[in-house]
Parts: sequence; C-alpha cells; structure tokens
Amino acid sequence: MRRLISFSVLLFLKGLSAVFYKFKVGWPPQQIRWNEVRLIIFLNHTSLFEPIFLGFLPTSFLWRLSGHLAAPGADKTLNRPLVGTLYKLLSPGITSITRKRDDTWEHFMDTISDDSIIAIAPEGRMKRKNGLDLDGNKMTVRGGVADILALLQNGQMAIGYSGGLHHVQIPGEGLPKLFKTLKINIDTLEIADYKASFNATVGSSEWKKQVLDDLQHRLETKIPV
Repeated sequence: MRRLISFSVLLFLKGLSAVFYKFKVGWPPQQIRWNEVRLIIFLNHTSLFEPIFLGFLPTSFLWRLSGHLAAPGADKTLNRPLVGTLYKLLSPGITSITRKRDDTWEHFMDTISDDSIIAIAPEGRMKRKNGLDLDGNKMTVRGGVADILALLQNGQMAIGYSGGLHHVQIPGEGLPKLFKTLKINIDTLEIADYKASFNATVGSSEWKKQVLDDLQHRLETKIPV
C-alpha cells in the first residue's frame, strides 16, 4: 500500500511538472540503463521544489523509485508540516538526518540494501540567490556521497547537474513560478569503473578526497548555463 501511495504521488508530480514546465535535458551520449541505476547524485541544490524534475523521468523508473528509494533528508526540511509531509509521501525510504556526522547518518547508511536506489544532494544545503549557502559559505560537496559510493559494487550512477531553480522559487521567497524552462545535464557512469578511476584504495581517506574533488569540479563546470 505504501508503495502504491508513493508511486501515485510521484506520478502526480510528473504529470503536474509536464503541464507547467518545459524541460531542456542534456542527455549523455551513452545509454542510461534505468533498471541498473543504483545511485542518483543531484548537484546544484537551489530549492525545495526540485521534485518537479521528476517530470522528465520515465514512468517505469518512478515505479522502481517508489519501492526502492533510499535518500537522506535534512531534519529541518522533513519537520516542516507541508513540505516535509510531501517529501515523506514521495517515498517511505527518505530518512531524516542532521547536518552533523552523528548517529542519524549511520542510521541512514544502515537502511541501504542490495536493491536500494540511493538519491542524494551531496552539498547538504541549498544555494541562495548570492551563490553561497545560508551562512555565506561556498557551496561544496560533502563527504557522505563518498561513504555511499564505497558501499556500492555495481550498477550505474546518474549525476544530474541542475541549472538551478531560482527563476522558479528562491528559498524563503514565496510560491513557485509556473511556465518556466528547467535545465539539467545528465552524466551516467559505471559505479565499479568510477570507483577504480582514482589512484587510491577504495574507502581510504585519500580516495574519498579524490571523489569529492572530482564531484566538486563537476559541480563547477557541468551545470547548464
């Protein structure tokens, strides 16, 4: 029953997004094998309304997400009465975490199983209109995504480089605007090949640093103009 509720919400948001927004997607040259995607990395986190990007995903993949999604969500967001409820309806696999490396992160990691599809916005906070986070710091990729990659052995990872949603909704500044064009570029990589592409032992501190450096470079160079 919970999966059917989740799928219904995902399908509703897909339909709503397709009606009110136009998508400009930079697809990768290689084929995405949707049934093998194990990790979704979403870069350039700018708005709580980013689920509208569901509008360009195939319905078959939404069905997989409804039953297998595992995603960390900021406790500050999930505790909000409206937005938090919507996110929880999207998937029962969303786990509340704090922004500290504490037992909430370990609890999320324990929820990952062999058939999980993990989705993460690894910056861990939203970019404001000035290009910085709420505290005035540069947007950087944080270490949790490397922990997740170290666990996974096979399948594909899909990286979505968002063009940003400040033209739709700026955090803390009202309702989203309709009839806008949403831009996103997609990369797909084989998880095993990506993990082996760094010259350090998988899971080591140096390996994690190289992963984060690579994702930071992608964040700064691959988002749509």
